[in-house]
Amino acid sequence: MLEGRRFVALHRGVYRTAETEPTFALLLAAARLALPPGVAVSHVTNLRLRGFEVGPVVPLHFATNRPVHRRPSGIVLHRYKHELLLQVVGGQLATPAARTFVDVATQLDDRRLLRVGDWLVKNGHVGLDELRDFCRESHLDGVRRGRRVAPLVRERVASPRESDLRWTLHRAGLSPPEVNVEIYDDHGHWLARGDLVYRRQKVLVEYDGWQHERDARQRQWDHLRREQLEAAGWRVIVVTAADFQHPWRIVARVRQALLARR
Repeated sequence: MLEGRRFVALHRGVYRTAETEPTFALLLAAARLALPPGVAVSHVTNLRLRGFEVGPVVPLHFATNRPVHRRPSGIVLHRYKHELLLQVVGGQLATPAARTFVDVATQLDDRRLLRVGDWLVKNGHVGLDELRDFCRESHLDGVRRGRRVAPLVRERVASPRESDLRWTLHRAGLSPPEVNVEIYDDHGHWLARGDLVYRRQKVLVEYDGWQHERDARQRQWDHLRREQLEAAGWRVIVVTAADFQHPWRIVARVRQALLARR
């Protein structure tokens, strides 16, 4: 019966019915049945379990410090040399967030790793100081990239595109802006919360996502907010998704604004 069309083999001795959708949760549950006890969800699979999707769903990544005798298909089982520190995430044994940041540094480039770090810190999976301390003190695969990117990670980053925007400015050698800070006029009246703020030069760089294009009320609010900022002497630079096709143009606009306000 299992060899018929009603069932699909996921691993040796592990099946799903043909009409059952192979969701991420189902694939995780199936992998647990095929793996020895005590293994931990790791790498990009760990990020997906926490809510950050990057890379393909399959293969699933797990970690263990025990000898590995069998490696089921569709699963990458990483062998750690030292004690495996674990926590429970979504009902699954998983490696801690700081360790995962370093692990995925072997899989992602610097820009995407910055996205990961910003997201982990913003969503409370790891503290900023804890992340930086772990990168500084550990000697794991991926830690060199982790040490390079961790100092760039910030708190309160609203979106991955904001991370990309900061990475673009950093790669161009521009000074790092403040992230998501409150802006007031000279009389102490609140004006806005800015994405990327150069306070001394009064230059504000903002990413304008697609949702603003489709929300008339939000668009009207953005116009009024921008007028108030400009009236208070701020230079507002708006970056859209299309601008990332030519990152050097973004850099040129920001650099020109900063030089004009020097």
